[in-house]
Amino acid sequence: MLKTFFLILFVSISILSFSQEKVTWSYHYDLNTQEIVLDAEIADGWHLYSQVINEGIGPVPTSFTYNENTAIKLIGKTIEPESIREYDENFEGELNFFKEKVSFRQKIDVLSSTSIKGVITYMTCNDTMCLPPKDVEFVIAINK
Repeated sequence: MLKTFFLILFVSISILSFSQEKVTWSYHYDLNTQEIVLDAEIADGWHLYSQVINEGIGPVPTSFTYNENTAIKLIGKTIEPESIREYDENFEGELNFFKEKVSFRQKIDVLSSTSIKGVITYMTCNDTMCLPPKDVEFVIAINK
């Protein structure tokens, strides 16, 4: 009976810890810089891949897709800070990634108050495993 209890407890804790989000996204419009800001908080021990990776190796790079909106004009590409570049055991090669937190920024020209919708696609790994790529939809209100 006690063995069964501990087995159920162990399985429950394992499922709960595995199913937790490894990256938490928040986003807003910065009126001062006229940028969409997409912030990622990354769980301890995990990393989020850069938009720029060695495509021959295998992980899915972080990407941002913005829905068409005539009230907004995207200026350039989504920028990111300098990433960490290290050998990745999971993919056996040098890759760019972020740990702890990172802010991505997209400059825009706003013609009128509106909202912008889009999708963030990303992949996370730790030292021993990777989670499948994930899509997160976002909506950001933009007031001119």
